[in-house]
Amino acid sequence: MLKQRVITALIIAPLFLIGVFATNILGFALFIGGIVTIGAWEWARISGWERQSSRLLYALVTAGCLVLAWYLSPLVVLGVAAVWWLFAFYLILNFPSSTAIWQPVWLRCLAGLLVIVPAWKALVSLRAGVVQVNPEVSTIWLVIYIFLIVWAADIGAYFAGKTFGRRKLAPAVSPGKSVEGAIGGLVAVSVLPFVVSPLMEISPSQTGVLWMMTLSAAIFSIIGDLLESLGKRVVGIKDSSQILPGHGGILDRIDSVTAAAPIFVLLALVTGWIQG
Repeated sequence: MLKQRVITALIIAPLFLIGVFATNILGFALFIGGIVTIGAWEWARISGWERQSSRLLYALVTAGCLVLAWYLSPLVVLGVAAVWWLFAFYLILNFPSSTAIWQPVWLRCLAGLLVIVPAWKALVSLRAGVVQVNPEVSTIWLVIYIFLIVWAADIGAYFAGKTFGRRKLAPAVSPGKSVEGAIGGLVAVSVLPFVVSPLMEISPSQTGVLWMMTLSAAIFSIIGDLLESLGKRVVGIKDSSQILPGHGGILDRIDSVTAAAPIFVLLALVTGWIQG
């Protein structure tokens, strides 16, 4: 299993970097769009659709929604996403009592769109924007920064949970996660703004704003991870798919990003940190 994970990671990492750094805005939108459309195909299974024809249809509908979202204001799309993720937090807090709310297939299909489309819109809007606090900084690095938030949160949570974990964070949804692990992840993430701010040459006040955006995105990344776990638990599956040997599915790798990216970019737009 470890060998498979390493080999898959060695293949995926260069492809991801090429897709981010070697594309223009349209190419980046298509690259990320392809990834999240595969994620939509996986989400169809979480929605309760087992037939391949149904799952492909859902993926195509999602791709169509991406085209529509291209023409919509990022503030509108990301504002809707923020409301959705607060509702998702309610579902997680009240699971398994909230299972009745989650059961209708149409609601799970809608949830998939609210998870996938805003995440794509957030990354594309960020890539196409301008860093107002320092226009010389490429927004490509902020795209990478969002992934650094998720990775730092995961690594911090893993080591803190393994060392200090006692109280379960959401035992009915994901028994392996602990409160101490979540706190450790947030502590690890809190360091990031102070590491990158000298490289970005931004003021202390703007570093404070970046810290707020970073911590908020990290908190919601936990919700994103737990929501996918909830969805898989309801339908009784371990991984969203087996498309990535040793890693599961695309959604298993980007579930935290689907929540972190919309929140980070929404706050960046509202605070004037970036201009869309």
